[in-house]
Amino acid sequence: MLDIIYWPVSAILWFWHKAFGFVFGADSGLTWSLAVVFLVFTLRLVLYKPFVKQVRTTKQMQELQPQIKELQKKYKNDRETMAREMQKLQKEHGFNPLMGCLPVLVQVPVFLGLFHVLRSFNRTGHGWGQLGMSAYDNAHTPNYIFSATDVQSFLSARIFGAPIASFITAPSSEMEAFADWGGTPTKLNIAMIAIPLMIIAGLATHFNARASVQRQTPEAAANPQAAIMNKLSLWVFPLGVMVGGPFLMIGILLYWVANNIWTYGQQHLVFGRMEKEDEERKQKKLELRAQNAPKPGVKPVDVRKKQDAPADDATPSANGTAATNGTPKQSAKQGGGKRRPGGQQRPGNRGRANQKRKR
Repeated sequence: MLDIIYWPVSAILWFWHKAFGFVFGADSGLTWSLAVVFLVFTLRLVLYKPFVKQVRTTKQMQELQPQIKELQKKYKNDRETMAREMQKLQKEHGFNPLMGCLPVLVQVPVFLGLFHVLRSFNRTGHGWGQLGMSAYDNAHTPNYIFSATDVQSFLSARIFGAPIASFITAPSSEMEAFADWGGTPTKLNIAMIAIPLMIIAGLATHFNARASVQRQTPEAAANPQAAIMNKLSLWVFPLGVMVGGPFLMIGILLYWVANNIWTYGQQHLVFGRMEKEDEERKQKKLELRAQNAPKPGVKPVDVRKKQDAPADDATPSANGTAATNGTPKQSAKQGGGKRRPGGQQRPGNRGRANQKRKR
């Protein structure tokens, strides 16, 4: 049923084993370890663009948190309308929630495929999914794209005395599969390699989660669901690696460590580029604003339409007196006197004081 995953995973692992086998030898533990590591790098390289979209989707989701909260508050009693408005908001901003889950959804089947392929190098167990082969039959039976010779090469490979397909809690009967190909490994040999890898994998998972949490906006971190996921990512998942490590093969622990190393470097690269893009965008806005601003010493031009106002300037008449513009009533008020029958304006200082002098 899952052969569509097992065959491609085994093919990528086979390719890198052959590539590094020319340098370090086909039976070297370093060759097989690097094959597992570069299987991870190959997968993550293919998923690079979806990862970038995932990061942008997460950032966009954080930016939309205030609007989402407003919709939740506005339509808290009408879930149907709230869902419709949410979809409308996501469509307006080109938000695709699936892109935030795609890289993780793709990595899960690959992880399961690698687990199955590595475990299939030792099929002597009798537990769930095991075939219960004898040590001889196991060593002479191909494993997907790997030939019987490749299987024997894998059984011979050691990392400081520990086979890649071994794990701390493996039954002694399964360890007999390695007896004719380098000797039966001890629990101590396996623990000396597995425990440091468990610690490194747990710490790497924690620090990757911490780097992601630190980049969250305060609004996103305040979300109850985000707060729960942050705690799971920071403490529960790393602890799960530590607790489940004794049940995981050394090859799977190598996969986990390599995957976290790639994630850390990729996050640093992608977030650095995004911060640089944001800075360039802000700089362009400032430059555009500076271009539209008036130059120093120049009075800003009022582009609004000016209203026509009455002219205040007085034009001199032929007899040297100033003739004011406007209606006769306005002129009379401004001059302060009455007009004579001939149209001449009486002096403004004529009043009771002059009349008293005549008397």
